[in-house]
Amino acid sequence: MSEKTAEGNKKEIVISPVTRLEGHAKIDIFLNDEGNVEDAYFQVVELKGFERFCQGRPAEEMPRIVPRICGVCPNPHHMASGKAVDMVFGVEPTETAKKLREMSLNAHYVHSHIAHFYALAGPDFIVGPTADPSERNIVGVINKVGLEVGGQVIKARADAQKIQEIISGRATHPINNLPGGIAKPITSEQQKEIEEMSKGLVEFGKFTLQIFEDVVLKNKDYVDIITGDIYQHKTYYMGTVDKNNKVNFYDGDVRVVDPDGKEFAKFDASKEYLDHIAEHVEPWSYLKFPFLKNIGWKGLVDGKDSGVYRVAPLARLNASDGFSTPVAQEAYEKMYEVLGGKPVHATLAMHWARVIELMYAAERTLELIQDPEITSNDVRNIPTDVVGEGVGQVEAPRGTLFHHYWTDEEGIMKKLNIIVATGNNNAGICMSVKRAAEKLIKNFKVDQGILNMVEMAFRAYDPCFACATHTLPGHMPLEVKIYDSNHNLYQRFSRFD
Repeated sequence: MSEKTAEGNKKEIVISPVTRLEGHAKIDIFLNDEGNVEDAYFQVVELKGFERFCQGRPAEEMPRIVPRICGVCPNPHHMASGKAVDMVFGVEPTETAKKLREMSLNAHYVHSHIAHFYALAGPDFIVGPTADPSERNIVGVINKVGLEVGGQVIKARADAQKIQEIISGRATHPINNLPGGIAKPITSEQQKEIEEMSKGLVEFGKFTLQIFEDVVLKNKDYVDIITGDIYQHKTYYMGTVDKNNKVNFYDGDVRVVDPDGKEFAKFDASKEYLDHIAEHVEPWSYLKFPFLKNIGWKGLVDGKDSGVYRVAPLARLNASDGFSTPVAQEAYEKMYEVLGGKPVHATLAMHWARVIELMYAAERTLELIQDPEITSNDVRNIPTDVVGEGVGQVEAPRGTLFHHYWTDEEGIMKKLNIIVATGNNNAGICMSVKRAAEKLIKNFKVDQGILNMVEMAFRAYDPCFACATHTLPGHMPLEVKIYDSNHNLYQRFSRFD
């Protein structure tokens, strides 16, 4: 950390590096004359052009192109794109193909949720939200929990990646989805290999739930932070559910509940998502603001009269009636019992919901690999037509994901729109950052611990800005600026300066 004179003879404090997220963003915080927060902006200032440069490409290439949007969550893009091109060509995948796609997506959930819980969010709880930044990182986590636990984390992530590689052709940027199914089935030998790894992932899921119990839930200070009013917002919640209203990541209807937990909407995304979702644009961000069309855009405010909704793990749990697998269901029931019933509005409870989903994803992967049809060679129905429009929707680890494609009569892409999880959460992230800043920054008093707690407001969402804005690869110079009531720069925190 260094200091130097800034505008208005104030001090500029530079922190390098800053924080744990994927992408490029900054936070501007404006203070009034008393040194309290007047306003705060969470700005995403990067842009990529996938919706443009995919135009003119054959639609069947899309499942191989769109995973390149992001190296963190390529699998959900592959799956949503696969479903969209199925619809473009008017063909239904075989049952085995659907099960293999779902299994690959669930393995990705294990891989992604492990990364966020242990490496990105973990330092805030395992090391401490106000700990020295030199210790508040993955190395600090390993120092706290031990090398043996670190080894288990690495092995579990590697196994989850291996499952994706076997099913989808590559662990990162998968390639196996084709219109009507997948290109290659799995063998009996691969089934046995995946089954053994899945059993290990189920045990790792139980282990992670216990880690959360021991490290977070048994620490009263952490529980008070989660349940306190710093990180609370009452919004609508969205997630995908099966016919029994249980969470499903790959297929089902999109369900929306209001801030009281009552069902507001339930729809087939492939036919009706545009009846329910619209997008708002602000001039200070490249990231759009989706909202519930039947309520309307009322600004960055929460409550039943606002069209703001949230997605991601906690939203999925709030929008569902639980899980179809036993251990995850037990953990789901415990979470709501401890936190006072449904829905839960505590943003930091996203982390608890995330480890419960990790458990479900492992259990569901084991269920699917033990299905007697899973090694069938019947993995594709060949398309014979071009319908010309298709919508693919899945649950990415960060929330609900939509791919909408339009083609000409030969299946060449004319237009596409992608609404990603972080985009769906954009309004919620902005509100969460502002509320945390308002509650934590008083009388010009700002330190590294306070700013990390402001960052915790958006870190809970596990945001992925490469997905959300489709930016070109590059650095992530996240910076925080605090201005006084005359809009003079008071303090600036940056990764690189």
